[in-house]
Amino acid sequence: MPRRKRNKKVKRYHRSFYSRGMKIKKALGILLLAAVVLGAAWLAAPYVLDWATHTWYTVVRDRDLPDAGSAASSEASAESEAAASSEETRAPASSAPPAASSEAQAEPEPLPGTAIRDGGWAAVSLSALSDEAAIRAEARRLAAEGAVYALVPLKDTSGYIYYASAVPAAARSVAAAVVDPGLIASIFKEEGLVPVAGVAAFQDPVAAYTDRGMAVQYAGEGGYLWLDAANAAAGGKAWLNPYAAPANGFIADLIEELYACGFEQVCLSAVQFPPAVSAKQSFGETGGLSRDAQLAADIAAWDARFAGCVTLWYEYPLDSCTAVSPALGALPAQLGVQNLVIGLPAGETPDPAALAETAARMKELGAAYVVVRDSESGRFY
Repeated sequence: MPRRKRNKKVKRYHRSFYSRGMKIKKALGILLLAAVVLGAAWLAAPYVLDWATHTWYTVVRDRDLPDAGSAASSEASAESEAAASSEETRAPASSAPPAASSEAQAEPEPLPGTAIRDGGWAAVSLSALSDEAAIRAEARRLAAEGAVYALVPLKDTSGYIYYASAVPAAARSVAAAVVDPGLIASIFKEEGLVPVAGVAAFQDPVAAYTDRGMAVQYAGEGGYLWLDAANAAAGGKAWLNPYAAPANGFIADLIEELYACGFEQVCLSAVQFPPAVSAKQSFGETGGLSRDAQLAADIAAWDARFAGCVTLWYEYPLDSCTAVSPALGALPAQLGVQNLVIGLPAGETPDPAALAETAARMKELGAAYVVVRDSESGRFY
């Protein structure tokens, strides 16, 4: 009988089939896979977030958002605009053409109308100022001849005023034919001229009768006006009294009126006493002032009243600038005259050396500016 085989027991070992090297490789593989998954998630995250955000606003909040392409385009446009703005900001302020910049810097400031300027003077005839066209034509003619100052005689030694003055004491003084001082001043300035109003002060036989309180009186004869000749038939004329406050105020009011018309410079003549000295003259209350002291006070009062708005010139004949006359009691510069016009006598040929010496003498005594006028030809030196 055959021998019966025994079943052998299988012996089991609790040892892993993976070797140590295989375990290390497995661990490295797992780490690599995790890294790949995380990397993919990291790269996909913006798109997932964009999708989620877009879904939230479009579906839940019912709002629309720009797509990524338009947003990027807008962002790029904004960056380019910012760059351009930055370039403009960095550009220097002096990017204008150099020639234009230098021209702007070289352009002088306009001078005020009261400024005393270098340049020639010219006397203007009132007959040339009848209307706007004539005024402009005369202004251009004077400018073409090189004149800077244009002297317009608006009140003369006959006592007449050649514009429609509204000053009460001038009620009888306005001439039959008048000019428009405002239009003259405006057009002359437009054409580059300095308009100067000529005003005779105390030699005035008309206003003396309008307000007798302004005039030189006959001493002790009941208010009769003193005349510079035996009588009116002999050509005697009344004079305004430099001691009289109303006379001083009358001249000041005319200056102010002309300033309102546009004249910022005025030339006063006949700022003096009558040349003849007589015991029959009565000047009223003098306050103990001499003739020269009173004239100096009148000049100072006008200069103070119009300081900064009107430049005042004072015209005196040549003989009053070379020797002390009874009409002044001193030389013009000694009266405080700053801006002097020396009038040459008619019919005399001027001596340039003598004129220069006289002008220098006036400046030594205090005059700041001296102009010489030929009374006959109207020329200035």
